[in-house]
Amino acid sequence: MHARLWLATTNAGKVREYRALAATAGLILETPPQMARLPAFPEDAPTFAENAAGKALHYSRLLEAPVLAEDSGLVVPALGGAPGPRSARLAGPGASDADRIQKLLELLRARADADRSARFVCVLALAEGGKIRAVFSDFVAGRILEAPQGESGFGYDPIFWYEPLGRSFAQLSLEEKNAVSHRGRAFRKLAAFLKSPAAVLEF
Repeated sequence: MHARLWLATTNAGKVREYRALAATAGLILETPPQMARLPAFPEDAPTFAENAAGKALHYSRLLEAPVLAEDSGLVVPALGGAPGPRSARLAGPGASDADRIQKLLELLRARADADRSARFVCVLALAEGGKIRAVFSDFVAGRILEAPQGESGFGYDPIFWYEPLGRSFAQLSLEEKNAVSHRGRAFRKLAAFLKSPAAVLEF
């Protein structure tokens, strides 16, 4: 299987991870060269699924070939599920990963003895010609560290502790992270779907 998909994102960290996942599945995953010039999709829905599906539909009307879009983020029960779909906007527009991490840690410190359990969630939506073809989701459980550890990854990876490997996500190699992450788990569901008779896409 050598199918090409457009990946509707400008996040360099996500592009790197998804391209590695695609390579192992025999897929060709590319970001549209004109992505920055296309009308942007406002990811302001209250759920990951609505954002992922809305974005996939939006870009599938503007691009040839199937479009893969995702929404993913960190869910912390002690913060009422925040930052959730607002993970990239927790510290306001223009904030860096370090700013968002600092903001999240401040919110947890303000709650004495707060449960530090957390999970990363990913929803992937596949669309073609303005129609949703499939939606997949998965998650990975962990806990929030009191201070960042590790230099790899991006986003909240330095404060997300993954107990089975005894390291933060930012201390894992790309291959190690993709093997256990929310994105890796959701993407493998997509790859299995594309190999199935149910996948009737125009590649």
